[in-house]
Amino acid sequence: MRERTVLDVQGVTKRFGGLVAVDALSLAVRENEMLGLIGPNGSGKTTVINLISGALRPSEGEIFLGDEMISEWPARAIARAGVARTFQLVRILHSLTVLENVMAGAVFGHKRLWGAAARKFALRQLDRVGMAHAADAPTASLTCIDEKRIELARALASDPDLLLLDEWLAGLNPTEMQIGIALIRSLREEGRTIVLVEHVMDAIRSLCDRCVVMNGGAKIAEGTPEATLADPEVIRAYLGVGHA
Repeated sequence: MRERTVLDVQGVTKRFGGLVAVDALSLAVRENEMLGLIGPNGSGKTTVINLISGALRPSEGEIFLGDEMISEWPARAIARAGVARTFQLVRILHSLTVLENVMAGAVFGHKRLWGAAARKFALRQLDRVGMAHAADAPTASLTCIDEKRIELARALASDPDLLLLDEWLAGLNPTEMQIGIALIRSLREEGRTIVLVEHVMDAIRSLCDRCVVMNGGAKIAEGTPEATLADPEVIRAYLGVGHA
């Protein structure tokens, strides 16, 4: 039986004045799939994540979550419908403890738990990312990868149908990178539906079922990681004409 489509982006364009950041982009993500969204800096990848999550609204086109058109929904409604995300620059609530940060995902996200139920579920997500030992710690004590794991646990605490990871591996040293890739792989093995924006090609090759490649706001290639990363147009976009 064909897997259902969780996310369907149809002809979406985003303009900022005269700048076209995303140009008539169409893509679909199937249930239990990990889709890599890749391209050089400034190609529009984060803008796409912002459009899907409701931080921005499309200038043209439509976005569907399952059968629901979410293009005009506010971010809070999209989160409650089952979309969770992380950010390029980690956004930790520094006035709260580690556990309270994760509980916020359970309270305000898709699952919408409260009190003891929210605490219990948040603790499970902290354990899931290897941070249960730091539940009561202040956020000021966290390393870079610890902050990323806390943000990921907060996203998971919302019990999302669709998880958006925006350069989650950025800024990690080689040892932390391997920990991060292993963690994302474990989410992949759970069958979660994920859109992964990433520049680490080893992660794209080993984790993703398919890739969509963007350049200048437009989609220039789509297919398996092996096929897209071997595409001459993709090589030109990343490395320049002389490498194609």
